[in-house]
Amino acid sequence: MKVFAILPAGGTGKRTSLSLPKQYLEINGKELIAYTLEIFQNSIHIDEIIVAAQKDFFPTLNAIKEKYNINKLINFIEGGKERQFSVFNALKSINANDNDLIVVHDAVRPLLSQSILSSSIKVAKEFGAALVAVKTKDTLLKGNDSVVSYIDRREVFYAQTPQVFKYHILLDAMKKAEEENFIGTDESMLVHRAGYKVKIVEGSFFNFKVTSSEEINLLSIISKSY
Repeated sequence: MKVFAILPAGGTGKRTSLSLPKQYLEINGKELIAYTLEIFQNSIHIDEIIVAAQKDFFPTLNAIKEKYNINKLINFIEGGKERQFSVFNALKSINANDNDLIVVHDAVRPLLSQSILSSSIKVAKEFGAALVAVKTKDTLLKGNDSVVSYIDRREVFYAQTPQVFKYHILLDAMKKAEEENFIGTDESMLVHRAGYKVKIVEGSFFNFKVTSSEEINLLSIISKSY
């Protein structure tokens, strides 16, 4: 059984004022995506890495690959208009068997721990599909200018990545979504919608997604201790 990691990295950084996509921004002297790539390079479970990105940044990615000796990074695939299309493009590019595992992880979640990665792979290997998530701690409510109602937080989670699936499950789910012109927010939504059970693996609030200038600053502070 092989384990493939797919990193969608096609974001344009619209929520920041940066001149280039945040995944290529240097944080304490290292590109953000390099932190993420090293997690998978250093994992004993990962065999191959595929990055889905804008074609203009393939030379940048190749330079990062060489600079940090990311020899598990076997291919760059051109991303699509939506994240879903980018992952699907990458999925179709690999030579995988039905029960090989596909690990999908946001390129801009650079603080994933090896223990969470290992746990998610172990659970997906047994059950077919796994999603890393963290339980909510704050009070949840609905409203606009004022409160409309409150939500019971006991069964509410924040979805994260990695999300890990057997190849045939993710491929089936993505094909069904394509046939029905359905766009999901992540892969677990497509897999659940296709009728598969997705097991929850406990994540960490350190495994945050860098989407804003505030999170870039937070990563800069935390990564100094790495």
